[in-house]
Amino acid sequence: MMKAIILAGGKGTRLRQVVKDLPKPMAMISGRPFLEYLILQLAKAGITDIILSLGYKKEAVKSYFGSGKPWKVNIGYCEERTPLGTGGALKKAAGLINRREFLVMNGDSCLDLDFMRLIAFHRRHKAICSIALATVADTSRYARIEINSRGEVVSLAEKKSGGSGLINGGVYVFDRGIVDCIPGGRVSLEYQVLPRLIGRGLRAMAVKGFFIDIGVPEAFSGLNNKPQRLFKAAGI
Repeated sequence: MMKAIILAGGKGTRLRQVVKDLPKPMAMISGRPFLEYLILQLAKAGITDIILSLGYKKEAVKSYFGSGKPWKVNIGYCEERTPLGTGGALKKAAGLINRREFLVMNGDSCLDLDFMRLIAFHRRHKAICSIALATVADTSRYARIEINSRGEVVSLAEKKSGGSGLINGGVYVFDRGIVDCIPGGRVSLEYQVLPRLIGRGLRAMAVKGFFIDIGVPEAFSGLNNKPQRLFKAAGI
Protein backbone atom coordinates (compact mmCIF):
# COMPACT_ATOMS: atom_id res chain seq x y z
CA MET A 1 0.00 0.00 0.00
CA MET A 2 1.13 3.52 -0.78
CA LYS A 3 2.75 5.50 2.04
CA ALA A 4 2.27 9.26 2.42
CA ILE A 5 4.39 12.13 3.69
CA ILE A 6 2.70 15.33 4.87
CA LEU A 7 5.01 18.36 4.99
CA ALA A 8 3.79 20.00 8.19
CA GLY A 9 6.73 22.03 9.48
CA GLY A 10 5.68 25.53 8.42
CA LYS A 11 5.50 28.44 10.86
CA GLY A 12 2.58 30.24 9.24
CA THR A 13 4.03 33.73 9.68
CA ARG A 14 1.13 35.38 7.86
CA LEU A 15 -1.35 33.54 10.09
CA ARG A 16 0.36 34.57 13.31
CA GLN A 17 -2.81 36.20 14.71
CA VAL A 18 -4.68 32.94 14.14
CA VAL A 19 -2.23 30.17 15.03
CA LYS A 20 0.01 32.16 17.41
CA ASP A 21 2.59 29.68 18.72
CA LEU A 22 1.47 26.71 16.61
CA PRO A 23 2.61 25.32 13.26
CA LYS A 24 0.46 26.52 10.36
CA PRO A 25 -1.14 23.08 9.73
CA MET A 26 -2.49 23.17 13.30
CA ALA A 27 -4.70 26.18 12.55
CA MET A 28 -8.20 25.31 13.74
CA ILE A 29 -11.14 24.88 11.37
CA SER A 30 -14.48 24.07 13.04
CA GLY A 31 -12.77 22.68 16.11
CA ARG A 32 -10.19 20.52 14.33
CA PRO A 33 -6.63 21.30 13.17
CA PHE A 34 -6.41 21.71 9.39
CA LEU A 35 -3.90 18.85 9.37
CA GLU A 36 -6.54 16.50 10.75
CA TYR A 37 -8.66 16.95 7.63
CA LEU A 38 -5.70 15.93 5.46
CA ILE A 39 -5.18 12.79 7.53
CA LEU A 40 -8.88 11.97 7.25
CA GLN A 41 -8.71 12.54 3.49
CA LEU A 42 -5.88 10.01 3.20
CA ALA A 43 -7.64 7.52 5.45
CA LYS A 44 -10.80 7.79 3.33
CA ALA A 45 -8.71 6.69 0.34
CA GLY A 46 -7.27 3.73 2.23
CA ILE A 47 -3.83 5.34 2.68
CA THR A 48 -3.10 4.66 6.33
CA ASP A 49 0.71 4.73 6.67
CA ILE A 50 1.59 8.40 7.13
CA ILE A 51 4.79 10.25 8.00
CA LEU A 52 4.42 13.77 9.35
CA SER A 53 7.44 15.92 8.53
CA LEU A 54 7.75 18.39 11.41
CA GLY A 55 9.82 21.40 12.32
CA TYR A 56 8.44 24.43 14.12
CA LYS A 57 6.66 23.56 17.42
CA LYS A 58 6.69 19.89 16.52
CA GLU A 59 5.60 18.74 19.98
CA ALA A 60 2.19 20.37 19.47
CA VAL A 61 1.58 18.10 16.47
CA LYS A 62 2.95 14.95 18.13
CA SER A 63 0.91 15.42 21.29
CA TYR A 64 -2.31 15.85 19.30
CA PHE A 65 -1.94 13.01 16.80
CA GLY A 66 0.24 10.51 18.63
CA SER A 67 0.34 7.16 16.84
CA GLY A 68 -2.75 8.02 14.78
CA LYS A 69 -4.90 5.26 16.29
CA PRO A 70 -8.05 7.41 16.81
CA TRP A 71 -8.05 8.07 13.05
CA LYS A 72 -7.33 4.41 12.17
CA VAL A 73 -3.97 5.31 10.63
CA ASN A 74 -0.34 4.67 11.54
CA ILE A 75 1.58 7.92 12.03
CA GLY A 76 5.35 8.20 12.15
CA TYR A 77 7.39 11.38 12.49
CA CYS A 78 10.38 12.92 10.77
CA GLU A 79 11.74 15.86 12.74
CA GLU A 80 13.93 18.73 11.56
CA ARG A 81 16.50 20.25 13.90
CA THR A 82 16.93 23.25 11.62
CA PRO A 83 14.57 24.41 8.84
CA LEU A 84 15.18 22.42 5.66
CA GLY A 85 12.55 23.89 3.35
CA THR A 86 10.01 21.74 1.52
CA GLY A 87 12.65 20.00 -0.59
CA GLY A 88 15.00 19.30 2.30
CA ALA A 89 12.13 18.06 4.45
CA LEU A 90 11.01 15.73 1.67
CA LYS A 91 14.52 14.33 1.23
CA LYS A 92 14.84 13.62 4.95
CA ALA A 93 11.38 12.02 5.29
CA ALA A 94 11.82 9.90 2.15
CA GLY A 95 14.71 8.20 3.92
CA LEU A 96 12.10 6.52 6.15
CA ILE A 97 10.30 4.92 3.19
CA ASN A 98 11.67 1.76 1.59
CA ARG A 99 9.27 1.64 -1.36
CA ARG A 100 9.84 2.80 -4.91
CA GLU A 101 7.01 5.35 -4.92
CA PHE A 102 5.25 7.42 -2.30
CA LEU A 103 2.68 10.19 -1.96
CA VAL A 104 3.49 13.68 -0.67
CA MET A 105 1.10 16.42 0.49
CA ASN A 106 1.63 19.99 1.61
CA GLY A 107 0.34 20.45 5.15
CA ASP A 108 -1.16 23.88 4.51
CA SER A 109 -3.37 23.17 1.49
CA CYS A 110 -6.10 20.71 0.53
CA LEU A 111 -7.10 19.48 -2.91
CA ASP A 112 -10.16 17.24 -3.23
CA LEU A 113 -9.02 14.52 -5.61
CA ASP A 114 -8.99 10.80 -6.31
CA PHE A 115 -5.58 9.71 -5.01
CA MET A 116 -5.80 6.37 -6.81
CA ARG A 117 -6.31 8.15 -10.14
CA LEU A 118 -3.17 10.22 -9.55
CA ILE A 119 -1.19 7.11 -8.63
CA ALA A 120 -2.42 5.31 -11.77
CA PHE A 121 -1.48 8.36 -13.87
CA HIS A 122 2.02 8.33 -12.37
CA ARG A 123 2.53 4.65 -13.07
CA ARG A 124 1.10 4.79 -16.57
CA HIS A 125 3.54 7.51 -17.59
CA LYS A 126 6.47 6.04 -15.61
CA ALA A 127 7.06 9.52 -14.21
CA ILE A 128 9.72 10.55 -11.72
CA CYS A 129 7.19 12.97 -10.22
CA SER A 130 3.49 13.53 -10.87
CA ILE A 131 1.78 16.68 -9.60
CA ALA A 132 -1.95 17.09 -9.03
CA LEU A 133 -2.88 20.47 -10.50
CA ALA A 134 -5.68 22.62 -9.10
CA THR A 135 -7.80 24.79 -11.37
CA VAL A 136 -8.17 28.36 -10.04
CA ALA A 137 -9.74 31.56 -11.31
CA ASP A 138 -6.71 33.70 -10.45
CA THR A 139 -3.18 32.29 -10.59
CA SER A 140 -1.44 35.50 -9.44
CA ARG A 141 -0.79 34.14 -5.91
CA TYR A 142 0.79 30.99 -7.29
CA ALA A 143 3.25 29.67 -9.84
CA ARG A 144 1.22 28.93 -12.96
CA ILE A 145 1.94 25.53 -14.54
CA GLU A 146 1.61 24.72 -18.25
CA ILE A 147 1.30 21.13 -19.50
CA ASN A 148 1.07 19.57 -22.96
CA SER A 149 -1.43 17.00 -24.21
CA ARG A 150 0.68 14.17 -22.77
CA GLY A 151 0.62 15.61 -19.27
CA GLU A 152 4.26 16.69 -19.42
CA VAL A 153 5.08 19.88 -17.55
CA VAL A 154 6.49 22.38 -20.03
CA SER A 155 6.76 25.48 -17.82
CA LEU A 156 6.55 26.68 -14.25
CA ALA A 157 5.75 30.38 -14.47
CA GLU A 158 6.63 32.93 -11.81
CA LYS A 159 3.93 34.33 -9.55
CA LYS A 160 1.89 37.37 -10.70
CA SER A 161 0.96 35.76 -14.02
CA GLY A 162 -2.75 36.24 -13.30
CA GLY A 163 -5.85 34.92 -15.02
CA SER A 164 -7.46 31.50 -14.70
CA GLY A 165 -5.28 28.44 -15.06
CA LEU A 166 -3.57 25.50 -13.42
CA ILE A 167 -1.41 25.66 -10.31
CA ASN A 168 0.44 23.21 -8.10
CA GLY A 169 -2.24 21.61 -5.90
CA GLY A 170 0.28 20.48 -3.29
CA VAL A 171 -0.21 16.72 -3.85
CA TYR A 172 2.45 14.58 -5.53
CA VAL A 173 3.48 11.03 -6.31
CA PHE A 174 7.25 10.65 -6.31
CA ASP A 175 9.58 7.97 -7.55
CA ARG A 176 12.50 7.29 -5.20
CA GLY A 177 14.81 8.67 -7.86
CA ILE A 178 13.62 12.13 -6.85
CA VAL A 179 15.65 11.90 -3.65
CA ASP A 180 18.88 11.91 -5.65
CA CYS A 181 17.77 15.12 -7.39
CA ILE A 182 17.50 17.06 -4.13
CA PRO A 183 20.71 18.64 -2.80
CA GLY A 184 21.48 18.64 0.91
CA GLY A 185 20.57 21.48 3.23
CA ARG A 186 17.69 23.92 2.95
CA VAL A 187 15.95 23.51 -0.41
CA SER A 188 12.64 24.60 -1.93
CA LEU A 189 10.82 21.77 -3.67
CA GLU A 190 8.69 24.17 -5.70
CA TYR A 191 11.39 26.57 -6.89
CA GLN A 192 14.64 24.61 -6.82
CA VAL A 193 13.76 20.95 -7.41
CA LEU A 194 10.70 20.78 -9.68
CA PRO A 195 12.03 23.19 -12.36
CA ARG A 196 15.07 20.91 -12.80
CA LEU A 197 12.79 17.98 -13.57
CA ILE A 198 11.13 19.55 -16.61
CA GLY A 199 11.92 17.28 -19.55
CA ARG A 200 13.15 14.55 -17.21
CA GLY A 201 9.90 12.80 -16.28
CA LEU A 202 7.88 15.55 -14.58
CA ARG A 203 4.18 15.03 -15.26
CA ALA A 204 1.02 16.69 -14.01
CA MET A 205 -2.66 15.80 -13.88
CA ALA A 206 -5.35 18.49 -13.80
CA VAL A 207 -8.00 18.16 -11.09
CA LYS A 208 -11.26 20.12 -10.91
CA GLY A 209 -11.94 19.47 -7.22
CA PHE A 210 -12.08 21.98 -4.38
CA PHE A 211 -8.73 23.59 -3.52
CA ILE A 212 -7.76 25.75 -0.56
CA ASP A 213 -4.43 27.15 0.60
CA ILE A 214 -4.65 28.50 4.15
CA GLY A 215 -1.41 30.47 3.84
CA VAL A 216 -3.11 33.87 3.80
CA PRO A 217 -5.58 35.16 6.41
CA GLU A 218 -8.32 35.90 3.84
CA ALA A 219 -8.39 32.31 2.58
CA PHE A 220 -8.29 30.94 6.11
CA SER A 221 -11.17 33.17 7.24
CA GLY A 222 -13.24 32.22 4.21
CA LEU A 223 -12.71 28.53 4.93
CA ASN A 224 -13.73 28.95 8.57
CA ASN A 225 -16.95 30.64 7.46
CA LYS A 226 -17.75 27.96 4.86
CA PRO A 227 -15.93 24.71 5.73
CA GLN A 228 -18.37 22.31 4.05
CA ARG A 229 -16.17 21.59 1.03
CA LEU A 230 -13.27 20.76 3.34
CA PHE A 231 -15.57 18.38 5.23
CA LYS A 232 -16.49 16.71 1.94
CA ALA A 233 -12.83 16.26 0.93
CA ALA A 234 -12.14 14.65 4.32
CA GLY A 235 -15.21 12.43 4.14
CA ILE A 236 -16.96 13.80 7.24
